[in-house]
Amino acid sequence: MCPQNVHIVTGSVGSRGTLAEFLIRKLEHFTSLSLEDKQALELAARQRTKRIRSRDDIIHEGDVPQSINLVLDGWACRYKTLEDGRRQIIAYLLPGDLCDLHVSVLREMDHSIGTITAVTVAEISGESMRTLTAGHARLAQALCWESLVAAAIQREWTVNIGQRTAFERLGHLLCELFVRLRSLGLTNGPTCELPLTQAEIADTIGLSVVHVNRTLQELRSAGLISLRGRELTIHKLEGLQRAVQFNANYLHLDREGRHLDANEP
Repeated sequence: MCPQNVHIVTGSVGSRGTLAEFLIRKLEHFTSLSLEDKQALELAARQRTKRIRSRDDIIHEGDVPQSINLVLDGWACRYKTLEDGRRQIIAYLLPGDLCDLHVSVLREMDHSIGTITAVTVAEISGESMRTLTAGHARLAQALCWESLVAAAIQREWTVNIGQRTAFERLGHLLCELFVRLRSLGLTNGPTCELPLTQAEIADTIGLSVVHVNRTLQELRSAGLISLRGRELTIHKLEGLQRAVQFNANYLHLDREGRHLDANEP
């Protein structure tokens, strides 16, 4: 039996189009992929997909991971919860993100992955991923970069909580999410989706909800951002980046991985 919050689709998913589109866009920031690489990713993504409603879990801490989840659409997050219910969000997972490339080697999950919006994921078995990387050298290279960038984002978040002011923490998070979405083609000029509640932002940057609300007002008053419902507009991206000391180098979106292509056949 499938949980009521999950809809399973196996095999072809008909009119959904190219399921691996956002993953391919992201990986091509690191290296160029051949048509065969892209087709192999698409085939893996189409084997089994799962739709999960908003504010629910994809996988719980303590569960035995059976597959690698690829976010096809929607927003998800990685989080830890203390025994008294306090929660720390430790990553946001956007379309094209893999929920831990090597998670299938773990005996049990040491964190949970939950949805922010309704999310569709592709379940890729560890065996399928190993076959993919063994047969496609550039794809293996790009996925290695993807893992390194995920670790770089985690380091930046540690600095965010440990050293930045509330204004810098929140502004830095907004810059990162905007730049990541823009790299996927998911922004509209200076505007992007932001489906996060103030409580979720508080759980991300280590502030109270009251403090988050006050800091949002500071960003608005400075003329840097506006929020309307689920939409964020950054009016002065370069100004916001300077104000919060945001440097996007840790996202490695400048196609640095392409220098390795010279050594490939």
